[in-house]
Amino acid sequence: MEKIFYLLIVIFVFTFLYSYSVNAQAKNSKKRWSHRKKDAVIGGAAGAATGAIISKHPVKGAVIGGAVGAGGGYIIGKKKDKKVANKK
Repeated sequence: MEKIFYLLIVIFVFTFLYSYSVNAQAKNSKKRWSHRKKDAVIGGAAGAATGAIISKHPVKGAVIGGAVGAGGGYIIGKKKDKKVANKK
């Protein structure tokens, strides 16, 4: 069961990275992700993977780590968005 969970995490990370690279290639796209969204997704994925690996209970650790990582990423992205808005 534990191996399946780790496999799902790896698949999720690779899927995320693939979709991120596809979005990066489409530079002519009119709508881009804000820093808040992008950093929240990255933080959530990193937090979930880290929480699953570190915790004694991988599912619980992944949920908690994902939530904390997404929250932290959102806060960091919000600061980046404010910097970009102030430069304009």
